Amino acid sequence: MYRSFFGLRAKPFELLSNPDFLFLSRSHRKALTYLDYALQERAGFMLLTGDIGSGKTTVIRELIRRHRGDLVLAKIFNTNITADQLIAMAVDDFGLRAEAGDKTALLRTLYEFLIDQYAQDKRPVLLIDEAQNLSHEALEEVRMLSNLESDKGKLLQVILVGQPELRLKLASPGLLQFRQRIGFSCHLKPLNHEEVKGYILHRLEIAGSREAAVFSSEALELIGRHSRGIPRLINIICDFLLLTAFSEEKREIGGPLVREVIGELDFENQYWAGREQPAGDGNLVASPVPALSETALAAHADEMKDLFAEVLSRVDALEKKGALLRQESEPDLHERLKQSDRTLREHIQATARRLEELGQEVKASESVHNIPPLSSEREKERKRGVLAKLFRAV
Repeated sequence: MYRSFFGLRAKPFELLSNPDFLFLSRSHRKALTYLDYALQERAGFMLLTGDIGSGKTTVIRELIRRHRGDLVLAKIFNTNITADQLIAMAVDDFGLRAEAGDKTALLRTLYEFLIDQYAQDKRPVLLIDEAQNLSHEALEEVRMLSNLESDKGKLLQVILVGQPELRLKLASPGLLQFRQRIGFSCHLKPLNHEEVKGYILHRLEIAGSREAAVFSSEALELIGRHSRGIPRLINIICDFLLLTAFSEEKREIGGPLVREVIGELDFENQYWAGREQPAGDGNLVASPVPALSETALAAHADEMKDLFAEVLSRVDALEKKGALLRQESEPDLHERLKQSDRTLREHIQATARRLEELGQEVKASESVHNIPPLSSEREKERKRGVLAKLFRAV
């Protein structure tokens, strides 16, 4: 509608995950580089996470486009499934046929297919989107699929894509073996202020012209603040901004227009209600983990029960070990204390006897030699000498 007014070939802020419009922020470039390398090296597991709308699907589509010639891809998007259903869906998406409900037949068909692809120097890849919804059993089944390997690498590569809670799920004690299999892990971060500006200009340029619309510094700051650096939300705001600018026949987009559009969209309530607010210093704040479904909450509750059970088990073991150590050491310690007490008492008694003997010797010496009483200063000096002898004797 507004493309001809702005001189654009395409809509610059579509919500579709089009890799032609991929903007490589530092975070997105790093993720794409890691995943690209992992595919080339036949890494078994790859993990890509990010907030809703952060660009995960766009990155994956660009990755697939780069390796289109030698990849054999199976995609699973519905992840509220059982472990057996996951195997069946993978087999089906690879274009294979096996008797439904027979897990042994499904696995045999899949393994024969993987070996055949390896012989043809092809790379089968299983892409699982929204992987945060997978059960522990399904994740364990995926791990078992990766056991088939050659001397040069895995016969099946798996890319797990999901929201941040996927990392929380993988951190549970029961998935330690799974975590150890993940060769490359990437997380897409929100765009910072400079990247927000670069993102908007990049998409305008791909659509036809960087100068199609002029965004003021205030406008860019407000877009970044309200979108919190999430690409999809930047697209929503900018699409309405261009439409509003078109209706008013102007190409300059300033702060007042952004505030107007944000207010009309009820943006904060629509997209951020109940979530953390932006920081007061203008820094972008990543959106927190979205509210979990009842299924996800139940899964997390089970994980927490397992975790607490393990913690309590460890505490109980430590308490038992401590009690055993106390039983073994307390008699020895008590005996050492008793011996020390006896030694100290004997030492005090010996010191008292020696002090009395020295006092008697001094008196006898004064009497025999008719020594006159000492002055007070000399008396003090004499006592200090006696004390010195006393402690040397002790």
